[in-house]
Amino acid sequence: MSENDGRFIDTERGTLSGEGSQQKIRQSADFPLTPETEVYGLVPTSDANDPTYYNKPLLKQPVWIWSIPAYLYTGGAAGAAMMLGAAAQALDYEELEDLVVRCRWIGALGGAMSTAFLVHDLGRPSRFLNMLRVFRPTSPMSVGSWVLTVFGSSAGGAALFSRSSGFLGTLGNIAAITGGLFGMPLASYTSVLLSNTAVPVWQEARKTMPFLFIGSGISAAAALLDFVPLSEREERVTTVFAIAGGVIELAGIHAVEQETNVVPQVGRPLRHGVPGTLWQAAKVLSAASLVLSLIPDKRRNTRRISGICGTLSSLCVRFAIFYGGKQSAADPRASFHQQRAGYGAASAEN
Repeated sequence: MSENDGRFIDTERGTLSGEGSQQKIRQSADFPLTPETEVYGLVPTSDANDPTYYNKPLLKQPVWIWSIPAYLYTGGAAGAAMMLGAAAQALDYEELEDLVVRCRWIGALGGAMSTAFLVHDLGRPSRFLNMLRVFRPTSPMSVGSWVLTVFGSSAGGAALFSRSSGFLGTLGNIAAITGGLFGMPLASYTSVLLSNTAVPVWQEARKTMPFLFIGSGISAAAALLDFVPLSEREERVTTVFAIAGGVIELAGIHAVEQETNVVPQVGRPLRHGVPGTLWQAAKVLSAASLVLSLIPDKRRNTRRISGICGTLSSLCVRFAIFYGGKQSAADPRASFHQQRAGYGAASAEN
C-alpha cells in the first residue's frame, strides 16, 4: 500500500503511474488523513440527522499549488490591461500613446508570467505543450490553453513593436487588437474552469464567479497603472476604468456570497479560516480602492495607495477562492448538503 497521501493504492492490484502520479495531498488539521483500515471500524453515521460516509470527504482535494492563484491574478490583470490598451488605441492613439504602450507591456509581462506560473504547477513545459495538441471547445482547460497561447504571442508582439513605424508598427497595432479581443476570455475563463469541477463552493458559484474575475482583473490592471506616470487625460481614462472594475468586483463578491450561501455548508469556506479572512480582506481593500479612485485631482501618493489596495484586493480574491475550494473539497458534509438541497451536478445540467 502507498504512503498515506489520500489515494490508498494497493500495489498488489494497481500501480501509481502517469504524469500526476507523484502528486500528493497535504495533511489538513481540520480533516486529517487516516489509513484505510481505520475507516471500517467506524459507525457509518454517528449523526442520523446529518449522515456522511464515515465522516470522510467525498472528493479529493485539488492538487494545484500556490502558482495557480498567482496565475489567476496575472492572467486577469494582463487580459484587462490589453483590453484597455486596445480601447485607448481605437479611441485616440496619438494622445493616449503612453497609456497604450504601458498597457501592452503589462499584457506582455503578465502573459509571460501566467505561462511561467502554469508551467511551474504542471512541473514540466512539455505538459503545457501537450495541451495544445488538440482543441476541444467543450473543455475549459483546452480552450484556456489556446487563449493563453494566442494572447501571450499577441501581447508580446504588440509590446515589442509599440514605438515602431511602417510595417512593424502596423503589425504591432494588429497584434494589440488581437490581444485585446483575447483579453476578456483570458480574464474570465479560469472561473469557468474552476466551476466546472465537483468542488462544492466552486460549482455553486458558477453563475457569478466569471463576473467577479472580470471585475477583479479590471481592478488589478487599473491598480498597476496607478504606479506609473500618466498624463492628465490618461489618468481620467484610467480612473473611469478603475471605478468600473471596483464596482464590478464588489458586486461580484456580494453575488458570489449570495450564491454560495444558499447552502450554508457550501459557503462556509468563505466565512471561516484563512480563505474567509482573505475574502473579508478583499472586500475591505476593494472598497478602499474604489473610494480612493473617486477622489478628484488625486495626488501621486493617493494613486499609489489606491494601486496597493487594488492589487491586494485582486490577489485576496484569487487566493480566497482557491484555498476556499481546497477546504470545500475536504469538507465531508459540503457535498452531501449541496446534493440534499437539490443543487450540485443535477442543477448544473439544467
